[in-house]
Amino acid sequence: MTETPDGAPERRASVGALSPGAGGDYDPASIPVRDAATVMILTDEHDPHVLMLKRNSRSVFVGDMWVYPGGAVDPEDATQVADETVSGLTDDEASFQIGIERGGIAFWVAALRETFEEAGILLAHHDHPVGVEDPRDLPSGIIDLSPPDVAERFSQYRDEVNAGERDFIETVRGEDLLLDGDNVYFIGRWVTPMGSPRRYDTRFFLTAMPDGQMPLPDHDEAVEHQWVRPADAIRRNETGDMVMMTPTIGMLQRLASFATITEAVAAAQRGVPADDEHVRIRYDNEGPHRIAFPADLDYLEADGSTEVGILRWPLG
Repeated sequence: MTETPDGAPERRASVGALSPGAGGDYDPASIPVRDAATVMILTDEHDPHVLMLKRNSRSVFVGDMWVYPGGAVDPEDATQVADETVSGLTDDEASFQIGIERGGIAFWVAALRETFEEAGILLAHHDHPVGVEDPRDLPSGIIDLSPPDVAERFSQYRDEVNAGERDFIETVRGEDLLLDGDNVYFIGRWVTPMGSPRRYDTRFFLTAMPDGQMPLPDHDEAVEHQWVRPADAIRRNETGDMVMMTPTIGMLQRLASFATITEAVAAAQRGVPADDEHVRIRYDNEGPHRIAFPADLDYLEADGSTEVGILRWPLG
């Protein structure tokens, strides 16, 4: 391990880039591990691309790095009202999927809230409110934000949610919407290793980009967005053009194994706990090949304690 000019150990992110906060200004052992959720959003059926956001350089956690939309699970994500705003999924089902006793559905709420806040994408569809006799009178599918009046209204909602002036769940319910729990699939879990100024126990999810919407970074936490082929993103990480952490790279490596979005989504949909692959880390390797999967020949020689990573996205 190298040292900073003041003699303190230099803290590095998973890919070898300097982590914000290096310099001995905090005790790594005192950093709590917070629950978090993030979403891989896919587009282009026959040539899969994934949405990636560039973090603000001022961010304490992974500043300037490329990530998927996501963030910490907030207390407001774990209420009865929030639970009831997710369609197609109960808390018992969600908790079983991610391996906890209760409260699992809050990870879906957090993932979809953060996607709206950071990327301007709202994965929600119309509910059937009281007073509508025939559900066929309502629009179906994920909400279309492309009409100018709708775009303007939801853009204002988003600004107010980000400013703390509006509640996300109340906004969704006020528009007679339900968050889409039917088509957002759990595909993995990674825990930030000790040494970072922020640590997260993050569940990863997968979904397809809805029609009638477009990503719009908030220019606060996320300052730029790109749709990227997974193989291209991995190469750009190697050159330093698109720096990412180990979990981000690991999910890209698996995504690159699928030829189409249909294949990737179908694999995520059928994944069960028995499919979990416990990821290991290769010693002294800070590049994209740092991750060792169970099928790799050197898997048993790799380190299973440096980072905790579980992939539930079966091949074949």
